[in-house]
Amino acid sequence: MEKIDCAVIGAGVVGLAVARSLAMSGREVLILEAQDRFGSGISARSSEVLHAGIYYPAGSLKARLCVAGRNLLYDYCRERGIGHSRCGKLIVATDEAQRNQLEGIATHARANGVGEIQNLTRTEAQTMEPELECVAALYSPATGIIDSHGLMLSLLGDAENAGAVLAVNSPVAGGSVTDTGIVLAIAGTEPMELLASTVINCAGLGAQGFARSLAGLSPETVPPLAYAKGNYFSLSGRAPFSRLIYPVPQPGGLGVHLTLDLAGGARFGPDVEWISKPDYVVDPARAEKFYGEIRRYWPALPDDALLPAYAGIRPKPHLPGEPAQDFLVHGPNRHGIAGLVCLYGIESPGLTASLALAELALLQLVGQAAEGCIL
Repeated sequence: MEKIDCAVIGAGVVGLAVARSLAMSGREVLILEAQDRFGSGISARSSEVLHAGIYYPAGSLKARLCVAGRNLLYDYCRERGIGHSRCGKLIVATDEAQRNQLEGIATHARANGVGEIQNLTRTEAQTMEPELECVAALYSPATGIIDSHGLMLSLLGDAENAGAVLAVNSPVAGGSVTDTGIVLAIAGTEPMELLASTVINCAGLGAQGFARSLAGLSPETVPPLAYAKGNYFSLSGRAPFSRLIYPVPQPGGLGVHLTLDLAGGARFGPDVEWISKPDYVVDPARAEKFYGEIRRYWPALPDDALLPAYAGIRPKPHLPGEPAQDFLVHGPNRHGIAGLVCLYGIESPGLTASLALAELALLQLVGQAAEGCIL
């Protein structure tokens, strides 16, 4: 059985960020990816938004890692020439009953350390975006968009330049905890076993599955997994907006919002549904409910302008109807196994927080951060 130093399971944006940090700290790193390329899972089905950190519960990992990761990521993109735009976001109240909610959102955002949040009148908002309809708005200049594939390519390049190796078509089927390390059973065309000193579980939708298959890890430490599917529709033609447009949040989500990509394309979503197994088909009929929601802030949306775009699945570490959970980053202090860190529930803002999540994972690995603590 071959012995290795560090294994990172999953080559999405967070796995690549973790592998980069490990390799650049001098560790030998093998990245194990089940698919035939990196970044083809959750990371390939992202809105590519760089979030400011506005909505997350105060003091949560999501709130703190989003702000820290956002700042790290903007610096990294500038240094590496990765495509991005600090385009900003407008949060809009479309009726008087929502006006007070804007002030609550602004207060919460400032408490989260988001930075500059501007209160706008209807006239000020429409000066920025003439086709926008609202009674008032908030402007978040720190929100942006990014070329997520370019980011992952750069993270992988950094990791490989520091000696890391990416092994695609290498699904991890399970393993066991031993006195000398963690044995990983690699399936695929050439099944084999590896003995790793360190394992970082960044498997996304498969994180709980791997953890449950790891003999020696207490099942009580593994959270549940539920699939929340978000359906997105694209706009035929270009949108007359230069910023992201979000309605005031609704119970259960952020409402149908407008995001842009670096090419100027526009997408609307999500339309969330809980599903029993991964399914990425977007039903065109679901667009019907989008039109009314979008026309609340963009009355000029043409008929028949929405086309099925993509679906993304968020790995929720709680069941439908249960309280929402934070990011879960379990190190030896949580489960008692030296050399193992498991990341669960890494959904939005996982892309924005990726560099900060990598730093936290390394701190958890050496026991320098308790659960819920960040750098």
